[in-house]
Amino acid sequence: MGVLNKLQEYLDQNRTTYRHTVHPTAYTAREVAAAEHVPACGIAKTVVFLSENGYGMAVLCADSVVDLEQLRLSLGLSRLRLATEAELGELFPQCELGAMPPFGNLYNLPVYVDSRLSTQEEIAFNAGSHKDVIHVRFRDYERLVNPAIMPFARHATTAKSS
Repeated sequence: MGVLNKLQEYLDQNRTTYRHTVHPTAYTAREVAAAEHVPACGIAKTVVFLSENGYGMAVLCADSVVDLEQLRLSLGLSRLRLATEAELGELFPQCELGAMPPFGNLYNLPVYVDSRLSTQEEIAFNAGSHKDVIHVRFRDYERLVNPAIMPFARHATTAKSS
């Protein structure tokens, strides 16, 4: 069963209202926001990290970046780094690289949500591919995933290239 089908089945079993949309291929969370015509903070970006306690998911707004030092300190860890592409491929073999949904509970991973994302009424996120997106109310996502909510992201500045 594909990631999208698994996710939809999980949402249906938990009586969760959601919307599935398909857009042209978009690789970055900001591109997804543009393709979906939603504000960047309405897109939940999934970042996977590795610490001495194993892998975890940090979920944040598309227009933000993870402050790894802040996350490490907040979690009381001595080491924390981003997962490599090879590790992501092993952890999420049915997902296109970088398109894993923010449902760590389906992968036995703890989930940490940045507090700014938790203020959104609705969030949208990749559903295993760079074309499929699921839209769901944040409170339903929180009910299903039970993430720890804490501040660990900072707003990304848009660098202009010449």
